[in-house]
Amino acid sequence: MSAAAGLRRIWLCADDYGISPGVNRAIRDLIERGRLNATSVMMVGPAIERGEVEALQTSAKASPRCAIGLHVTLSAPFRPLTMHFRPLDGDMFMPFPKLLRAGLARRLDREFFRAEVKAQLAAFADAFGRAPDFVDGHQHVQLYPQVRDGFVDAVSEAAPNAWVRQGGRNLPLAQRLASPKAMVLDILSAQFRRRAGGAGLSFNPGFAGAYDFTRAADFGALMRQFLEGLPDGGLVMCHPGFVDDILAGLDPMTDVREREHAYLAGDAFAHLLADSGVRLD
Repeated sequence: MSAAAGLRRIWLCADDYGISPGVNRAIRDLIERGRLNATSVMMVGPAIERGEVEALQTSAKASPRCAIGLHVTLSAPFRPLTMHFRPLDGDMFMPFPKLLRAGLARRLDREFFRAEVKAQLAAFADAFGRAPDFVDGHQHVQLYPQVRDGFVDAVSEAAPNAWVRQGGRNLPLAQRLASPKAMVLDILSAQFRRRAGGAGLSFNPGFAGAYDFTRAADFGALMRQFLEGLPDGGLVMCHPGFVDDILAGLDPMTDVREREHAYLAGDAFAHLLADSGVRLD
């Protein structure tokens, strides 16, 4: 058996390709360095014109293994592709806390979400010439009650061979309780896995990457925690990027993206992968 054969193969996925040119450049840079092997694309983002799509395809071709997925976007400040989508906040999707509350209160119509996810899948296929390798959700919207029903319906109809992202962790209870944000994802993901599995969709066996983006955390230390106990085929979510005016006008995650990029591009991350018995190719 070769040394590589005994390593865990995981997905390290950069979210939000398409949100801004600076984020796009950072993601492509890491793909070309072999430091990412997946990215998910926002088809409703402002930076997803033909040149950005072609640049990503070129970067991915130079990588031994790079999956390109659809980052389904159903929350503000973005706008739907479907004309009659509801509910809206003005002409935009609802902010994600309101959307989650509405789903928990059973006030959403799955058909609006099925139609919008299918429209975003069609936009991806038109841009990339194929279906996505996987489908996930901006701000984890694919996990929300009722939203997940429309999401699963759409993916199983339009991209049945794509795998979908679940956000549950494979960790002892004491470790899971240490992160309230990740614990919410664990709970939402249990229902999502049942729904996706029932529709015949595959999903990642483990997940990591959630943390408090509002604090200046030590991303290297966090990444070490994310890799601990992550099973073969598990997924780590990340958000590398270079800050530009477009990003600053759309998303509160700014400087944290540059810190993530700097760490993932550096030697310390390469050493961590080796020490952790993890491979990205």
